[in-house]
Amino acid sequence: MELSVFNKEGKDTGRKVVLNDDVFGIEPNDHVIYLAVKQYLANQRQGTHKSKERSEISGSTRKLGRQKGGGGARRGDINSPVLIGGGRVFGPVPRDYSFKLNKKVKSLARKSALSTKAAENAIVVIEDLNLETPSTKTFVNVVKNLQIDDKKLLLVLNSQNKNVLLSARNLKNVNVMEAADLNTYAVMNSKTLVLSESAVESVNNL
Repeated sequence: MELSVFNKEGKDTGRKVVLNDDVFGIEPNDHVIYLAVKQYLANQRQGTHKSKERSEISGSTRKLGRQKGGGGARRGDINSPVLIGGGRVFGPVPRDYSFKLNKKVKSLARKSALSTKAAENAIVVIEDLNLETPSTKTFVNVVKNLQIDDKKLLLVLNSQNKNVLLSARNLKNVNVMEAADLNTYAVMNSKTLVLSESAVESVNNL
């Protein structure tokens, strides 16, 4: 698959890049995409939720009333779950939500996500952005020139570019990452994938 390379003004430079069919041209596997996205979101969860059970509530352990004959549910001390202010039964406790996925499954999911974007013609290749200083206005103009300012973007760079990162971080619909950090969730969470010219080779070798 060949794509034209555009410059900052949104014009075709006449250069073309070739996208690896083994990465961008496979039959997408929806199930492994689901598993990879599920794992990513699960790994973001802190799992620090906690509520107190009856043994953790501060209160007297004196039995409040007789066992039978009260007309209601039996209860022991003031910490009983049947009373207001008592402990919670089977409440949430801290836990780890992360789970393991095999490397080959994650690799297939990433390739499937990239192939999905290629099939949707949602990939744009732009020449490397060399901003002398951080400038959100300049970055916005570049996106407008490419006619993708109304879409959620994922900009993939070959290496860290501080000026580009600072220029884009205030834009809610733009995400910037390096090719080495590319993941299935980031690809699927964007409407348009923007690759810098130098990042194409790195992504082709994923």
